[in-house]
Amino acid sequence: MVAELKQSYTIPCASVFRDAVLALALRRRVNVGDLARSVMLVVAPDDIAGFADPGDAPPGDREEVILKSGPSAGRPWRRKPRLQVRMAPGVDWRILRKALAMALAMDEGRLKVRVDDKTELAARVAEAVAVERDRLGVMLAAARARDERPLTQAREEIARLRAAIDVLVTEPLPGGVGSRLDALFVLGFPPGTTPDPAEVTARFRLLATIHHPDSDLGSHARMSQLNQAVAYLRGR
Repeated sequence: MVAELKQSYTIPCASVFRDAVLALALRRRVNVGDLARSVMLVVAPDDIAGFADPGDAPPGDREEVILKSGPSAGRPWRRKPRLQVRMAPGVDWRILRKALAMALAMDEGRLKVRVDDKTELAARVAEAVAVERDRLGVMLAAARARDERPLTQAREEIARLRAAIDVLVTEPLPGGVGSRLDALFVLGFPPGTTPDPAEVTARFRLLATIHHPDSDLGSHARMSQLNQAVAYLRGR
């Protein structure tokens, strides 16, 4: 599974600011993150940083939410208003708040972005898109590498186990299971031992996962002798 390429930002703000941003996003049929991204694409970073910050919620300004988990699940809780924005990692949430304030100012006509050179603007947008694409590409490659590492290790471990099994398993007895000693040998019990029925069943199930014809290392001959050995020790 590939890791998420976005993170959630919590932006503290006044409830009036929150409601205005949500209303603008609804009218434009976009999400809050799209509003911030649009401003950040066409406005220089220094201009966004220098824009007036709408600030946090004033004293007494609270929103009520219903807790969804924990011992108090289902109960109302009053907290400072906030906006949740999903953006690429590494963005200062204060810049996001200023970008959203600029979006409101543009929508209300209090702020206009003058484009003297459309070619320059297009180049700036193209550059921003290219940088974002390259950065996400690096993150995606890193995420894929992280996802592939456990799979590669598992494959290597399986290969080692298969090699060990090939060395440890015995060849089928030429004449089949004809004695108690043969049965103990096939099931891997030391000569002269007397395993109880539960031990015999457990050993059979373990070896059957290896020798069953449906497995990668399966063998009809070995599976047949496992059945013979169990039947012999059970006195059938």
